Amino acid sequence: MPSVAFYTLGCKVNFYDTEAIWQYFKNEGYDQVDFEQTADVYLINTCHVTNTGDKKSRQMIRRAVRRNPEAIVAVTGCYAQTSPAEILDIPGVDLVIGNQDRDKIMEFIHDIEKTRQPINAVRNIMKTRVFEEMDVPDFAERTRAFLKIQDGCNNFCTFCIIPWSRGLSRSRDPKSIIQQAHQLVDAGYKEIVLTGIHTGGYGDDLEDYRLSDLLWDLDRVDGLERIRISSIEASQIDEKMLDVLNRSSKMCRHLHIPLQAGDDTVLKRMRRKYTTEEFYNKMGLIRQAMPDVGITTDVIVGFPGETDEMFRNGYDLMKAIQFSEMHVFPYSKRTGTPAARMEDQVDDEVKNARVHDLIDLSEQLQLAYAERFVGQILEVIPEREYKGAPQGGMMQGYSDNYLQLVFNGSPELEGKLCRVKVTKAGVNECEGELLSIVDHGLKAAAQ
Repeated sequence: MPSVAFYTLGCKVNFYDTEAIWQYFKNEGYDQVDFEQTADVYLINTCHVTNTGDKKSRQMIRRAVRRNPEAIVAVTGCYAQTSPAEILDIPGVDLVIGNQDRDKIMEFIHDIEKTRQPINAVRNIMKTRVFEEMDVPDFAERTRAFLKIQDGCNNFCTFCIIPWSRGLSRSRDPKSIIQQAHQLVDAGYKEIVLTGIHTGGYGDDLEDYRLSDLLWDLDRVDGLERIRISSIEASQIDEKMLDVLNRSSKMCRHLHIPLQAGDDTVLKRMRRKYTTEEFYNKMGLIRQAMPDVGITTDVIVGFPGETDEMFRNGYDLMKAIQFSEMHVFPYSKRTGTPAARMEDQVDDEVKNARVHDLIDLSEQLQLAYAERFVGQILEVIPEREYKGAPQGGMMQGYSDNYLQLVFNGSPELEGKLCRVKVTKAGVNECEGELLSIVDHGLKAAAQ
């Protein structure tokens, strides 16, 4: 039986794509082995969001070539899309395929088996207008399924290379999404996470069908308990979207909305399409529509030209918004983007000090958010046994509003919807006690 090993760098979308590519190999009778083992085919799914992503990608490619010089080494993903020649220069690489045409991957592999001639299968992604259909019927995580609904981005923020490696925004056909949602529910999943490169841009290229329409269609899928959006821009939350947040009982009380910077001058230089005032007001509207919603965000610290005053403005804004958690990144130059060529780069020491300030703030805000729920009953889908309890008997999982809860229970609760009372708040995890099980878990387990 031929074997294949995968290594994935980067974002959730890449992990989804790797799972989808695995289905093609599986259908041809391949066995999946660990990347550190000897395999007949190695596939590295690369990341290009930072210069470090490129470097790590090259390291993993070389590692595969060393592990088995006879193997076919295939490279896909964002770095492959933008720099195919650079990758083919690495001795031992057989196939470079970008972020499209991956349904042809087995044909390419068969060609290489016959000829042992390297193939560059990368085409210009800026011309692609069609969503690449790739299904993932099952995930290693038994509690939540990812469903990719969109790819690409039209924003061209000055710090970001991704439109060049993923192409322009394209949406998956709604019928195909709903069909896939039914399959995932039949496989026993209670929660679906909608994912994409610019997920909230879903529908920009469709006639009269937006993300809010898709959410109502998903709301009608029987057996689906929770719908989560991996990330959405503030400007994409319009009246219709607020209505969904307000009225759909399946929408999770958690939104990830990237702020990136809390100062108007910096936002302008980033080419973000909102002001701090617009962002702040939108958060208020979201909270009116969905009280108690947890709002998490991404922030880039030390963008070129960011002064102490601009940083303080951002700090104050984040405190005023009261995010439930912030993902803080020091700005890093991405070769090929306008921001990398800007004159006034911020000193690393200054950057790191600011990062620490914001991480401290994030922890304060996380705790404050969690404390609001002490004594309340939340619905949690346990994901795994909690490793921190020496005597066992504890499970952990996320509530609908994205609090990580640890509570009493055994592994057979995995994937079931449980009602848990929050007893103690914490920064990264909260403690709770199991009150009842709402439903009896996976259909798959029952068969």
